[in-house]
Amino acid sequence: MRARLGSAASFAAGIVSAVFLMTALAVAQSPPQPGAGKAADGGSTAVATFAGGCFWCMEPPYDAVDGVVSTVSGFMGGKTPNPTYSQVTAGGTGHIEVLQVTYDPKKVGYEKLLEVYWRNIDPYDAGGQFCDRGESYTTAIFTHGDEQKKLAEASRAELVKSGPLKLPIVTEVREAGPFTAAEAYHQDYYKKNPLRYKYYRYACGRDARLEVIWGKATN
Repeated sequence: MRARLGSAASFAAGIVSAVFLMTALAVAQSPPQPGAGKAADGGSTAVATFAGGCFWCMEPPYDAVDGVVSTVSGFMGGKTPNPTYSQVTAGGTGHIEVLQVTYDPKKVGYEKLLEVYWRNIDPYDAGGQFCDRGESYTTAIFTHGDEQKKLAEASRAELVKSGPLKLPIVTEVREAGPFTAAEAYHQDYYKKNPLRYKYYRYACGRDARLEVIWGKATN
């Protein structure tokens, strides 16, 4: 399901795959949770969508942002209607894992959400993110409207100009399309399964690589 490069990386991938298998067995018989994937909408919120590899790992940094109302893990960018997680990770649907963020623009600007995004991905990796390889784990900023597109493209251009590593930025800015929420057990995975989540994140090498690119986290 998830390939790693290098012998040490392959070992970690085997452990990660085992975690996924255990998770699948544990949740296969669980019914969908009522209300999972629904975002608050009082007419004063906006939506942003970011693809940063494993959507489990994109939830925590955005949930911590003051002004973010909700986060929903799901899929975007493909042609298959309402794809399942298994279909997306198997390949062929064209979808990638995304996090859809509902936020209050009066409390947090889109520029801040972009800043959080860049510092939680590897924008130089065209083959996936960290230990997760393949199209479904590639990065992209899906924009909703002209203003988001302008800000996202400006942010990307600035990173190209003065990014921490002198390598090509492969993260694309794309127009948002239909969004499909992932299955209920994927939502808030880091809260429901904290030990498995922490081990997966560590084994995947996410934080180690982020530190190489962006330096030590300040929060």
